[in-house]
Amino acid sequence: MNNLIHGDCLEELKKLDDNSVDSIVTDPPYGLSFMGKKWDYDVPSEEVWRECLRVLKPGGHLLAFAGTRTQHRMAVRIEDAGFEIRDMIAWVYGSGFPKSLNIGKAIDKAAGAEREKVMVPTKAGNHPDQAGDIALGANGMTDISKPVTEAAKQWEGWGTALKPALEPITVARKPLTGTVAENVLTHGTGGINIDGCRVETSDNLNGGAYSKGEYDTDGKVLELGLKRQEGLYEQPAGRFPANLIHDGSEEVVGLFPENKSNPKVNSNTKPNAFVAGGSIWNSDNTYSDSGSAARFFYCAKASKKDRDEGLEGFEAKQIRRHSGGEFAHNSGSTESSKNGATVRNSHPTVKPTDLMRYLCRLVTPKGGIVLDPFMGSGSTGKAAKLEGFNFIGIEREAEYVEIARARIDAVDSPMF
Repeated sequence: MNNLIHGDCLEELKKLDDNSVDSIVTDPPYGLSFMGKKWDYDVPSEEVWRECLRVLKPGGHLLAFAGTRTQHRMAVRIEDAGFEIRDMIAWVYGSGFPKSLNIGKAIDKAAGAEREKVMVPTKAGNHPDQAGDIALGANGMTDISKPVTEAAKQWEGWGTALKPALEPITVARKPLTGTVAENVLTHGTGGINIDGCRVETSDNLNGGAYSKGEYDTDGKVLELGLKRQEGLYEQPAGRFPANLIHDGSEEVVGLFPENKSNPKVNSNTKPNAFVAGGSIWNSDNTYSDSGSAARFFYCAKASKKDRDEGLEGFEAKQIRRHSGGEFAHNSGSTESSKNGATVRNSHPTVKPTDLMRYLCRLVTPKGGIVLDPFMGSGSTGKAAKLEGFNFIGIEREAEYVEIARARIDAVDSPMF
């Protein structure tokens, strides 16, 4: 069942029954005035989150993306509405661009001084900044400007912003009725799907002296809570899910040091931690955690294919280049930084379907209902359908509702 609603989320939420949805997975406005969009002038109000609380079953989870600058405002309003803040998931990636003002250049400009232009060899990975301080040239050369005034020389190399490399996801829960066990048995909500979201690995996760299937003198498994299976300990089917997700880029993987307990990841290959399909595993819990970034869930940003799947009959439009900046990371798309790229999905903040599948699976019981009050182009709905969940989506813009409908309709429901 997929119910796509065109309208203001606050008004439409009021029409839904109390305790009627199992989870809320959403990418709401970040309050950054992204690309001048009026819908992004502020984070959602406390009133909106109170309605979300009302329609969510006791113990149900809310996962809400946010921007790094406004995460605190998002979390406070969610908490003030009555939710319990349980955690924060960080989605880390290497494709963000800094929107940093070159202070030295600003000083020269204020003084009316024309900066000196110098040609230097282009390095791989160079990108122009927001102020146009560096322009990629032809023949392997880059045109850069050098400070002129003494004051500019003193402040050259100083800026105003860091490179965006993560988006936080608030993890909140509606208060339980009784204990977790009582709540789960009564409402089917209250927990998170650990085994269904484990991260695949070929490493031995039992660890320690007992990782080789040793037995005591009576032939019994040593008392470590490990199962016996054909004379061997049962190997957990994957690493315990963490509150960190990454895009698998070499830049991100390189941030995490290796240690002796985990083989080194080849930088020319993607880490083997991608679990988009997500099977349900029956295994003992493990808290083993070592090695590179491959031990975390891996999901790249949305590709053009992912954005436009199901939109073959829609007009292709040229997207405006996001000229670096704190907003470039908001797009969640690998296409957002390419000049002249054309897409049929015109929504500027499309999240990758595989990431949304993982998040839906993490907090939604089998056969449950996922709600997204800020549906956009329907990535959550597409993910929910692929995972076999029911979906309710609310979106204010008619254009995006039709895009979401086409994207979701193009998905074949899984056979269970």
